[in-house]
Amino acid sequence: MITSFARWLGVSFTPRRRSTHKATLKDLAGIRRPLLHAIEDCIDQQALRLRTKIESARTPQELWMLRNDAFQLISQQHNQSVAAERINELIQCFEGWLEPKQLMRIK
Repeated sequence: MITSFARWLGVSFTPRRRSTHKATLKDLAGIRRPLLHAIEDCIDQQALRLRTKIESARTPQELWMLRNDAFQLISQQHNQSVAAERINELIQCFEGWLEPKQLMRIK
């Protein structure tokens, strides 16, 4: 119905494409490892909670959503420029799992 309505308005509408395959455990490990590495020198209770969330995430999208928590944690332990550098290095791990427009660098 949305497509019909969009066509009636003269607007091009194409549904969002999702990844054609589901991430395997090996795929998730390939994303988890660098994310955990980014916070490995953070050693407080908040870091322990984040590690638990990272280990229990079941999709690349869930892991991507945890990058904000990682940024906050790294910023508190170091500074925002270190946090931005570490989080930006993770983008390549998510390529192919998220839409390219979601893979924005932190400035």
